[in-house]
Amino acid sequence: MQLVQVLISGLLIGGIYALISMGLNLILGVVRIINFAHGEFLMIAMYMSFVFYSTFGLDPYVSAPLVTILLFLFGMAIQRVMIQPILDQPATVKIFATLGLSIALQNFALMMWKADFRNVQTAYQTDVIRLGEVVISIPRLVAFAVAILIALGLFWFLKRTMTGKAIRAVAMGRTAAALMGINVKRIYLLAFGIGSALVGLAGSILMPIFYVFPTVGTLFSLTAFVVVVLGGMGSMSGAFLGGLLIGLVEAFAGVLISPELKEAVYFSIFILVLLFRPSGLFSLGKGSEEVGL
Repeated sequence: MQLVQVLISGLLIGGIYALISMGLNLILGVVRIINFAHGEFLMIAMYMSFVFYSTFGLDPYVSAPLVTILLFLFGMAIQRVMIQPILDQPATVKIFATLGLSIALQNFALMMWKADFRNVQTAYQTDVIRLGEVVISIPRLVAFAVAILIALGLFWFLKRTMTGKAIRAVAMGRTAAALMGINVKRIYLLAFGIGSALVGLAGSILMPIFYVFPTVGTLFSLTAFVVVVLGGMGSMSGAFLGGLLIGLVEAFAGVLISPELKEAVYFSIFILVLLFRPSGLFSLGKGSEEVGL
């Protein structure tokens, strides 16, 4: 029963990792830029949820749609003002730009809310469902259910709608997509906005579970990069499965080896994947990055 408990706990936290990683992977697959400030987008979303709770008394789940919309607009603004002008620049320029944005957002949060750990108090925060000896946290179960629904909705959007097909077309080749009449810059804006909205939603559903502080994004962004590489860069289904897998690895490593070494275990897996299958465990192979496939 202990192994069942660990399995469930790993899947629940893996759903959150998957939601964060899908946003990062969408931006990477379409815009072809690694957003090193992705974790700070999560941190900003968590602080937004905290402000809505502390100022207006809004439950994080109630304010989640508003935070998601605000992060969508914030992501579009960042892409238009900062990312779009440097898309044709060398990779080092893009890396330094997003790293600079990461540092700026961290210091902005430090200036606004200091270094204190902040959280919200909800009536259901400690509620659990008991199935015999197995205990399931309700906030984590809600987060997992939201991750599943969003993943299914995103897959449907990318495969069934004209806008989703346009996003996939740009991901496969922006020159060919432009020749077919697709507005590539508009798709870049939309993809960056959707990726930011996903991490905004993740930040909202994380607030009943985790504390927020200026560098909290670093913890999750490192895990998200591992998930992206593990699942396959540009593969949305790979990001989802990779998130669940990392959640399981973290949970079992924490119980069977040591809680202090759980990060070392999945970073070791990260290195092995880079060495032996750099395209990712769930990708179709080298050069097969296709958003939504």
